[in-house]
Amino acid sequence: MTTVDPNFTENAAREARRARLFTRINAADKWFQVLGLAWITPVLKAVAGDNPKAQIKEIWRLLAVPLLAILAFLVLWGALAPKVQTSLGAVPGPAQVWEEVVNLHKDAQAKAVKREKFEAMVEKRNQKLIDAGRADEVKQVAYTGAPSYYEQIWTSIKTVFFGFLLATLVAVPLGIMAGLSPYANAALNPLIQIFKPVSPLAWLPIVTMVVSAVYVTQDGLFSKSFLISAITVTLCSLWPTLINTALGVASIDKDLVNVSKVLKMNTYTKIVKLVLPSALPLIFTGLRLSLGVGWMVLIAAEMLAQNPGLGKFVWDEFQNGSSSSLAKIMVAVFTIGIIGFLLDRVMYALQSLFTFSNNR
Repeated sequence: MTTVDPNFTENAAREARRARLFTRINAADKWFQVLGLAWITPVLKAVAGDNPKAQIKEIWRLLAVPLLAILAFLVLWGALAPKVQTSLGAVPGPAQVWEEVVNLHKDAQAKAVKREKFEAMVEKRNQKLIDAGRADEVKQVAYTGAPSYYEQIWTSIKTVFFGFLLATLVAVPLGIMAGLSPYANAALNPLIQIFKPVSPLAWLPIVTMVVSAVYVTQDGLFSKSFLISAITVTLCSLWPTLINTALGVASIDKDLVNVSKVLKMNTYTKIVKLVLPSALPLIFTGLRLSLGVGWMVLIAAEMLAQNPGLGKFVWDEFQNGSSSSLAKIMVAVFTIGIIGFLLDRVMYALQSLFTFSNNR
């Protein structure tokens, strides 16, 4: 005689719900990793009752330890900063830097209001001319006020992405060519080794003179300063993508290459169906490195050429020499670092969408 558990159905349903919950948590973990929020996974698992002791250990490693490290950094910074004297006074501590964050935000809000008033005034003037039958006198007057901190951030982001896009369009095809052909690789390798170590400070004067000679008008889609910064980013950031693309293409399984020969694939089909899918993990690694290099290069280029953006903001504050300049420069330093981290996360998100690589 067997005894039937009266709660069997209920227990089975509970276990099924529990299994579905953990499946969803594991699926979400991939995106928590992408966003740099890996600590959320053990929190969710601990709440769901999956070995709480082990999950607390993971939470300590992934969340508590980094937070304690940041706290220790802030305490050390706050303790040592007043002891370091400069020509502008003591190095600002965390409180002074945060105060400048608030001031820059308020300044940006004030400048936004001022810009809106100016644009409304121009629009009102143009409407009066139209109503008076003098539409030929209507003019679109550009706002020439000083850009806010947020506008300078946006300018730098647009510039680095444009330069990065140009670098990608150049580097990926050349990398594929070098990976597929030993002759192309032999031809490109000396150029890569010569130009890869060149500093942006060396490229910038050349780019400035060339763009100034070729792009003789300020009218058009892009300003000269934008093109100078973007092309400098391109020249300095294309090498990691080129090298990693060539390496990825050259590392394709020889059996796959032989299959493409048996199937008599043409070059285009071979690249699209075989080469790119196999080489994507290394290509994305190169793209992430290139974007990081491009962001660093851009700040230096903007500082040296006095082109609009975060680099110019840093240089202007350095030249300004006011009591708040050091704190504002430190705000910019943290901004540059945080944006650099976010740019890398964007590239890693794209890598996760298009490849099966687990590199982080």
